Amino acid sequence: MTPPLFVYNTLSRSKELFKPLHEGRVGMYVCGPTVYGDAHLGHARPAITFDLLFRYLQHLGYKVRYVRNITDVGHLEHDADEGEDKIAKKARLEQLEPMEVAQYYTNRFNHAMERLNCLPPSIEPHASGHIIEQIRLVQEILEAGYAYESNGSVYFDVVKYNEDFKYGILSGRNLEDVYDASRELDGVGEKRNQVDFALWKKAAPEHIMRWPSPWGEGFPGWHCECTAMGRKYLGEEFDIHGGGMDLVFPHHECEIAQAVASQKKQMVHYWMHNNMITIAGKKMGKSYNNFITLEQFFTGQHELLEQAYTPMTIRFFILQAHYRSTLDFGNEALQASKKGLDRLMDAVRQLSRITPSAQGNLTEEYAATLEQKCYDAMNDDLNSPIVISHLFDACRTINTLADGKESITAAGLEALAKVFHTFCFDILGLAQEENGNAQREVAFGGAVDLLLEMRSKAKADKDWATSDKIRDNLAALGFLVKDTKDGATWKLEV
Repeated sequence: MTPPLFVYNTLSRSKELFKPLHEGRVGMYVCGPTVYGDAHLGHARPAITFDLLFRYLQHLGYKVRYVRNITDVGHLEHDADEGEDKIAKKARLEQLEPMEVAQYYTNRFNHAMERLNCLPPSIEPHASGHIIEQIRLVQEILEAGYAYESNGSVYFDVVKYNEDFKYGILSGRNLEDVYDASRELDGVGEKRNQVDFALWKKAAPEHIMRWPSPWGEGFPGWHCECTAMGRKYLGEEFDIHGGGMDLVFPHHECEIAQAVASQKKQMVHYWMHNNMITIAGKKMGKSYNNFITLEQFFTGQHELLEQAYTPMTIRFFILQAHYRSTLDFGNEALQASKKGLDRLMDAVRQLSRITPSAQGNLTEEYAATLEQKCYDAMNDDLNSPIVISHLFDACRTINTLADGKESITAAGLEALAKVFHTFCFDILGLAQEENGNAQREVAFGGAVDLLLEMRSKAKADKDWATSDKIRDNLAALGFLVKDTKDGATWKLEV
């Protein structure tokens, strides 16, 4: 039995014991991308963070409904209160249908996530396909008295809501803080209060994406989609809502207000947020024009990149930092991640070549201790860096076993291989990439083994010249041969 799982709840600002609402089942909603451009490294972090959580919850035996939305209605500038819809703008400039733009980038996003070995969500709802649900949400908030219509648009009355409940419970802001953050929007004359946010916006004549509503043709505010779709697919209350820390305010704060205003109770029990990826200490993102797309990472085609990086190197880079810590981009850090990933994958391959011993000094107990350490780290708010450090410690032991300096029983070797498979592949979601050294090992492994058998026979016949020639020729090709008391092992030097 693994210890109880503790997760950091942004709402309570503390680690809490995870207790699902329904025994054996978990409802999880994660804010997905706005599809008006290619996915970048900043998109990869929440995808990998919540893929890790998704994998681990399933590993623990939960049946998980994982919902990740696609925002294809578009974000408006300035918190959906003014400006032009970004998807509509791109469609207008490129003379495309807005849904053509959205579908193109949705396909590219999902392909990038597949390459990062992120499992697909259980449901991937599109904002444009749930306009009816969003209109219904706005109507409920109006009927409850926490919204008002103004010139064909509908706004959430933050001041009135704050009198009855409390606006700012997730971000820790009071209403004065929100006023300060909203002053740049001064002059939006339709709103009663500067802090109010749009639930429905009247479409200007030139606005392409528009739908009929009780208040005239328009489109939903950004915050409505997640509240409406989360409730549709996970119910009025569900377990986990995730996303990047940049969404805490205003997006998730507004989601909480919408849910409480419409149903008089909290919708989400655990709010979880990953921290940002930075570049030179500044958040990486489209709005800062300092982002690098995942495709550019995979091809190396960007001025800041010294080389191309594989999808698994990117995944490992992200998993080496705790999801709530900032992660600064740098070529040195990515190159170190590549070496670390190669080290883990080399240990996995070495495990298949180790010959067990009946009198081995390592047994199943060693593997069980390693396994428990890894579970303890995962149960401590998904501490993937600590899991990786424990696996690295085990890599040293695997190298000594491969060199014949230590021995392990057959049962111990089987248990150790299972631990590595479980945590490297099933939980961390890493994958053997069929390129470089791994591909060469697969292609030439049988031939190397055959040559080593010939070398073993030569040594038995005291034909040292042939033995040395085989070893030296293999070394020239990059295959490092090590003699052990049980024979010889080999690996392809990185």
